[in-house]
Amino acid sequence: MSEAAASVRVLVVDDQRLIRDGIASLLSIRPGITVVGTAVDGSEAVAKVLELRPDVALMDVRMPGMDGVEAVAVLRREAPECRAVMLTTFDDEAYVVQALRAGACGYLLKDLPADELAHAVRLAHAGVTQLDASVTRQLAASLPPPGPGTGPAVALSPREIDILRLVAQGRTNREIAAHLYLSEGTVKNHVSRILGRLALRDRTQAALHARDLGLL
Repeated sequence: MSEAAASVRVLVVDDQRLIRDGIASLLSIRPGITVVGTAVDGSEAVAKVLELRPDVALMDVRMPGMDGVEAVAVLRREAPECRAVMLTTFDDEAYVVQALRAGACGYLLKDLPADELAHAVRLAHAGVTQLDASVTRQLAASLPPPGPGTGPAVALSPREIDILRLVAQGRTNREIAAHLYLSEGTVKNHVSRILGRLALRDRTQAALHARDLGLL
């Protein structure tokens, strides 16, 4: 397989031309990434995804017309194979929750260094949910104290709680395995059991569930 064929195909969506073109230019020179197009709003993003079939769409949150959250919800239905990652200046908790519930597989801020953004694109393509550190702290700070009987131990073992917390932090199975001194296969089995036990679809829903439980 050629390098081009193996590249992660990316669509950059932002209503500000300077930012849109800048992100596209920065990513286009990173190995293993091909920018297949850009879009100025959510409506154009949906059309471009259906036309170009990118692997990852980097999506601003606030745009005129159809915003990023609305576009992600449409893509979840019409192009579920495309991983949508919010890339924005807004770390408001309401936007984060709305975006993740709509189907975004990550929420990152635009001050991310270029190399880290490229790494985030590759992780998104691999199905890893990512939250900016400041976003994670804000979500945690906004949570009320858990009430009686609502703690995570009701449904999960201590080991599963540890793994769910790390999944919610955006860690890969390999990183979780190294952190907890487990094999990668063991972690993968734990994650599958957690998703099944809690009736969750994927790691994004697991991150939201961890937030609701106060694990972040």
